[in-house]
Amino acid sequence: MSDGKRLAAYFAQIAEDLLADPGEVTFARVVRRAVEVVPAADHGGITLRQRRGRAETVAATDDLVIAVDAAQYALREGPCLDAAFESESCVVHDLRNDERWPRWSAVATGHGVRSVLAIRLHAGERTLGALNLYAERSGSFDADTVDTALIFASHAAEALNKARLVTNLEAALESRHVIGMAQGVLAVRYGVSYESAFTVLQRHSNDHNIKLRDVARLVLDTRELPVSAPAASPTDLADLDPA
Repeated sequence: MSDGKRLAAYFAQIAEDLLADPGEVTFARVVRRAVEVVPAADHGGITLRQRRGRAETVAATDDLVIAVDAAQYALREGPCLDAAFESESCVVHDLRNDERWPRWSAVATGHGVRSVLAIRLHAGERTLGALNLYAERSGSFDADTVDTALIFASHAAEALNKARLVTNLEAALESRHVIGMAQGVLAVRYGVSYESAFTVLQRHSNDHNIKLRDVARLVLDTRELPVSAPAASPTDLADLDPA
């Protein structure tokens, strides 16, 4: 088997492993596999994009990664932030000779980091964050190593995105179940239709800025409408007279 075919088969197996059970795909699992696939890396982590330009380390191989990532977020500079928000990938061959992030580089080199490879994790048009690999030796990430890391990152991003979709779907199904049960409680207690019960649940959610599923859970806990529920019209819950 040629080297190209062997590498393709290797990554096909990795993709199969990551996607075998989407519900079990975790950031920590992806990071562990990353440092296995890219042996030049001594440490690894994942930076996840948050709202309003914020970032968070959601998985790390050790405390060194936590420390150097935290310095990036505090100083608002560094290769991982660039990869997550600006560029596709960022390679640093020797932080001691790199002038792009002077304040952060001083912190990272103080922790023994010399080389960095930060790769954007994206699924289609959606950017999830960045896969961050750190090495204690200068020049650890050559062209072949970068290519290998890029291939792994594409598979990892697909697996993580799929896992998120599964998680979101499960949450949506759970919410729908809870809301349906709350509708049933109101329909029986007040002798109204499921549609009218949903109208009042939705109104309370909107008027009080409370998620609909949380209003539904409150109804299930108390077996009645929240005390602060707004007055309903006669066509909604028949003046809310208990049956």
